[in-house]
Amino acid sequence: MDFSYALTPFLAWLVAGVSKFIINSIKAKQLAFGLIGYGGLPSNHSAIVSSMAALIALKEGVGHPAFGVAITLAFIVMLDANSLRRQVGKHAVAINKLAAGASDHQALRERMGHTRLEIAAGIAVGIAVAAAVSVMLA
Repeated sequence: MDFSYALTPFLAWLVAGVSKFIINSIKAKQLAFGLIGYGGLPSNHSAIVSSMAALIALKEGVGHPAFGVAITLAFIVMLDANSLRRQVGKHAVAINKLAAGASDHQALRERMGHTRLEIAAGIAVGIAVAAAVSVMLA
């Protein structure tokens, strides 16, 4: 049985998440547990979907229908991360400013989406993890 299709996205998520935590901790000069979640370098979502697309390309070829499905899903996720979720973050900034004086206002999370660089880093992580899994489990 081939577990690489289940293992690869999990490892991509893990590598991207640990990398993001380390990068954020170095930037903050302390352990950055409060920065875990949406946003940051590299993009976890991009790493996960690109790892699957890359693994399918490596194992089945780019002509396989599953690759078309995987690459379509990857584009949707990455476009969403760069556009819709970034806009949600911008709206959260504005809402937090408007509600700053309200005593019962719980601040909204402002860091939601990803820059193109963060998405590209996620793609690089995903491809690297897929290549490593493909070689190790070949």
